[in-house]
Amino acid sequence: MIRKAFSILAAFLLVSTFGSAHAQTSAPPTALSKQIDKIDLSIAGVGIFNTTVTGTVTPLSDNQGESITQFGSNTLGALVSIHYPAKPYFGLEFNYGYARYTENYEGPGVLGFAPPGTTDFQVQTKVNEYTFGYLITPPHQILGLQPFVSAGAGTQGFKPTAFGGQELPEKARMTYYYSLGLQKDYSQHFGFRVGFRELFFLDPDFGQNYLTILKHANTYEPMAGFYLRY
Repeated sequence: MIRKAFSILAAFLLVSTFGSAHAQTSAPPTALSKQIDKIDLSIAGVGIFNTTVTGTVTPLSDNQGESITQFGSNTLGALVSIHYPAKPYFGLEFNYGYARYTENYEGPGVLGFAPPGTTDFQVQTKVNEYTFGYLITPPHQILGLQPFVSAGAGTQGFKPTAFGGQELPEKARMTYYYSLGLQKDYSQHFGFRVGFRELFFLDPDFGQNYLTILKHANTYEPMAGFYLRY
């Protein structure tokens, strides 16, 4: 996560430095440099709160028709975002999120493969989010704070860990999201941001028929962090 965050930050600074250097060679600033000056990079801590879903195992498995209740454990994660508010009602954002938690599968449907004497099958997994969205930053403030709203789509990769992942393969899920929040500039180059996100996706089955119940889940993510503008 740290290496990826630094890679994104380095790319951001490289683009910003190019734009700044380009602006310094001409007066007044060019249209390109004006747009680059609007870009910010944020790093935030997020709470990960997963919902619980219940369904029956789909055909093509020995436990088909049996019930499984599935939920991811709650934890903390990180979110790196790039915001480009080109205009108050038109902007773009890119998000990279990281978390690590346990996917739990409970109920009659797991009796054949859960540890003896239990009805709980667990898969420890890393979760990497890559999403791209539409960003709105209205021209008015709320109590001195700048509101923002965004929505978009992308993917989440569920990658089981080496020791707690049951040796299952990585599985990607199409993911949709929205977010809303407030931010405040404390200088030309630095500010704080708080908000709330909700993600929608099909619960992961790691490519295993005996875990497939085809139910959609939600993840709720309150967040708080800071952003940098070059």
